[in-house]
Amino acid sequence: MRGHENQPFVVNRDVDAVIVPAGVAVKLRPGQAGYITQALGGSFTVYVDGNLLRISGEDADAIGQDVVKPPELPPNATQEDVRKLAWDQMRTCYDPEIPINIVDLGLVYECDVQQNEDGTRIIDVKMTLTAPGCGMGEVLVEDVREKIERIPTVQQARVELTFDPPWSQTMMSEAARLQTGMY
Repeated sequence: MRGHENQPFVVNRDVDAVIVPAGVAVKLRPGQAGYITQALGGSFTVYVDGNLLRISGEDADAIGQDVVKPPELPPNATQEDVRKLAWDQMRTCYDPEIPINIVDLGLVYECDVQQNEDGTRIIDVKMTLTAPGCGMGEVLVEDVREKIERIPTVQQARVELTFDPPWSQTMMSEAARLQTGMY
């Protein structure tokens, strides 16, 4: 996904976007122009009319990009296969302001998979934010929910936002701390 930064685009159809970091939903209209500032994990952070906005990967075609393909599971996947794919999906969720995924940022505390009698699964995720007042909190929660619910056999993703324990830089992966210079 790298290499899209500062790439200009013109919106080619109505598309939903979210203002960063306020979390306010807006609609972009055909003909509006802007620049892609971050293209990570299948979503796009764009700069349009003086605002930073986030556009979902499913709507990538509206700004001339490739739509993100859904995840795949092997036949007869185990609970562990599904759990691993859920973590992989969460690694495609990025804070729109920080180019590091939420797993490496240390925002995901738990990911549990339960199998229902009919073979479908429910995944429970417990996560936090870098700051309690972050306007993007619900957007990130919804991003996690949507990406996990795209996994075949997953009936529901229940994402709980918690601030206990509060997030700190020590929860970041070593690679994330190196990338941000937070050592």
